[in-house]
Amino acid sequence: MVTSEIDWPHLIFSVGAGLGVLLIGIGVLVLCSGIAGFLRRLNGTLDEVDRQIGALSAPVAETLAHVGGIADTADATVARLSGVVGSLESVASNVVKTSDLANRAVAPAIVNVGATLTGITAGVRRLVVGRRSDSDPGNN
Repeated sequence: MVTSEIDWPHLIFSVGAGLGVLLIGIGVLVLCSGIAGFLRRLNGTLDEVDRQIGALSAPVAETLAHVGGIADTADATVARLSGVVGSLESVASNVVKTSDLANRAVAPAIVNVGATLTGITAGVRRLVVGRRSDSDPGNN
């Protein structure tokens, strides 16, 4: 039989290194197990959030569609009102032009009527009072 001597320092180092690697492997196993539990809980939470968002998406979409309809109606109303305002401005401009034309047409006629009335009243006064001159003997 061949007997060999045991190299104790090399044996202790080898066993220590093996135990260290075994402990590191167990630590990585525990760490990965903890991460797996965390990710399972996170997945459940995200599933619940997805379910709640799914439940809210239909009413939110309906509300947004309703608000969009209201905004479209408001835009159409503003467009119509812009047209009405334009028409009113055009009418006001035409009224101003018409009143200016009427003023130009009527003003000379009023002056002529005034002059005519002045002439008529002078003629009536002459008829009523008569035309008397100072040289006329019957004027006293």
